[in-house]
Amino acid sequence: MASSVLNFIFSPFHRQYSIPSLSSVSPISYGSISSSIISSSLYHSRRGNCSFKKRGICRSSYSEVEFIEPPETQQSNEELIRSLKFKLLSVVSGLNRGLAANEDDLRKADDFAKELESTGGPVDLLTDLDKLQGRWKLIYSSAFSSRTLGGSRPGPPTGRLLPITLGRVFQRIDILSKDFDNIVELELGAPWPFPPVEVTATLAHKFEIIENCKIKITYGKTTVKTTGNLSQLPQLDIPRLPDGLRPPSNPGTGEFEVKYLDSAMRITRGDRGELRVFVIS
Repeated sequence: MASSVLNFIFSPFHRQYSIPSLSSVSPISYGSISSSIISSSLYHSRRGNCSFKKRGICRSSYSEVEFIEPPETQQSNEELIRSLKFKLLSVVSGLNRGLAANEDDLRKADDFAKELESTGGPVDLLTDLDKLQGRWKLIYSSAFSSRTLGGSRPGPPTGRLLPITLGRVFQRIDILSKDFDNIVELELGAPWPFPPVEVTATLAHKFEIIENCKIKITYGKTTVKTTGNLSQLPQLDIPRLPDGLRPPSNPGTGEFEVKYLDSAMRITRGDRGELRVFVIS
């Protein structure tokens, strides 16, 4: 039955013929024509030359068969994104937010991040601004590989002159008030027999969208609050220094690009090349 149908379609005497359905024909293969052509939902024939096209067109010297494949592109892209996110998280999860990263770790994280950025496509914050809303947890920063809390800016060293242990790091973003707060948990060492002092430092900023995927933040003030056994102490507010008193390396503003963004993960690249990976908290 199947071979007789194909013989008729490709017969030299055949000129034009439409087949509304071949659901009764069992899947077969005939030369370079696969069973996906036979089982496709739409096809028609007309005269043409023999070649295969990516759009699903088969031509012979007498006829052309065109078919439409099931819409699996979107699903496949989503599966690829999930796979790339898993690979990126697997690379950075054991690096202590980047403090333990070596050159090979930095390269692998950067490669997987670039592949995810490319697959996810350009970010447009003008239409997807609501995806920024929320509290984001930093799980990796390439800048921390310099072993300072400020990364390439730089900041106070960890485990050297000052016994500072970096805890969790968050970004809290409010798209209505334009608040952009960097929240850092720290443990400050104290002389024996006193226990370490736990503090939370909040660096308050305002943000604005300056390009489709670029954000500019302007520093306002820093608030330091003790936690743990000393949580009853009042918080300390450190205002922004006047422009004339700030060092050139700390202008009080910064820019970064959001290279990947969905409801659960965000990838940014800073104005000094820092790669940062966040997950929603």
